[in-house]
Order: sequence, then structure tokens, then C-alpha cells
Amino acid sequence: MSTGIESIIVECGGKTITDCSSIILVPKIAITEPGYITTVTVGASAHAKHEFHTMAQMAYFQFQDGELEIAPLEGSVRVSVRGEAEVLVAGLALYRDTEGRFHALMHEGQDGKRLIEAAYRFCTRWIRLDI
Repeated sequence: MSTGIESIIVECGGKTITDCSSIILVPKIAITEPGYITTVTVGASAHAKHEFHTMAQMAYFQFQDGELEIAPLEGSVRVSVRGEAEVLVAGLALYRDTEGRFHALMHEGQDGKRLIEAAYRFCTRWIRLDI
């Protein structure tokens, strides 16, 4: 699901994030079945796939270089958009805030390397479909 919308509300561990402009949700099942990855952005939908590819690529290379700071998640992550919600119970969330800063959140006990690789492969394939 990728659409141009006004705001994305992310709720996790009793905390509410209101400055989220784009998010990639990578549930644990996405390691074997990439169709479960969800993307949401407030930006123009025509360019969204490039933004998501950049986010996934940043996470991938920063993780490989040991530079990616992943904040631990406790409990589920709820992403609300125009009254609809997605819930991530186990997995990884990559998001960009309205200032352009990049954030990574992950439930403890998850395989960060494989989740990030799944997001990167998914977004790379999405870009290549148009080439």
C-alpha cells in the first residue's frame, strides 16, 4: 500500500510518533514471503518507490558497515493512516521523519540482517519492474 496522504501515526511501546513521513514495515514472515512488506508515505506516490528503495538501501549498507542504530521495540507497532491501520507484531520498521532523518526499529529476538535484506530485495525488485 503506497499512497500520498497527510500524516502517518506510529504507536509503539506506549509512545506515539507523529513526525513519520514514510515507513516500511517488514514482518518476520517477509524473510520467506516478501509480499507481506508494507510501505506508506505522505509524499507523491509517483516517486515513492524510489524513496523506499533509498531507505532500504541505506539500512542495508549501514547495517553491513555496523553503523545502523536499531532501536528495540516492545509490543506491537501500529501504523495508522486515514482510519486504517497496519500492525507489526514481530519484525522491523524503517521510517523517515519529516526532517528527513532515518530510523530503524526492531522487535527483540528478530534476525535484523535477514529482515533488512528482505526489505532491500523487495524495494530493489520494485524499482527494476519499471526499467
